[in-house]
Amino acid sequence: MSDNSSPKPASPCELTAAFLILRLFIGLRTLLAGIEKFESGGNYSFANYYKNMARMANGITSASFLPLWATKIFALSIGYVLVAIGLAVLLGLKPRASLALAGLTYVSLSFGLMAVQENEGVAWLGIYVGLIAGALCLVKHSKFALWSDSNE
Repeated sequence: MSDNSSPKPASPCELTAAFLILRLFIGLRTLLAGIEKFESGGNYSFANYYKNMARMANGITSASFLPLWATKIFALSIGYVLVAIGLAVLLGLKPRASLALAGLTYVSLSFGLMAVQENEGVAWLGIYVGLIAGALCLVKHSKFALWSDSNE
């Protein structure tokens, strides 16, 4: 006996819930990725941030073809960028734009890891990029945003 019924499409409520769950995950992950850049030995400070990011820039430069001036510019800004984008995604500030920026940020982080041949990190960031792409496909179901996109 075969069942010829096709699966029901997801309801708008289910799609809204799916988008909200993705948005919360992506926003929290991005925010915390930025905040952790300020940590050293369980303490958070701007001094820790600049020490950590200088070490990151030097490490990337020594293990790749990327020049120190470029890695320093990137490293010194990435924590602030992650915190700002994480908050924007979490709060629903222009969801389409903030998700697109999150995706581009994770692609740029992936490029740095590709340059130093850190394949495991690239794979993890690829998962985030895929989740962000999924969220962008569902962004039209955004109902809980503080500042919606103009064409939603």
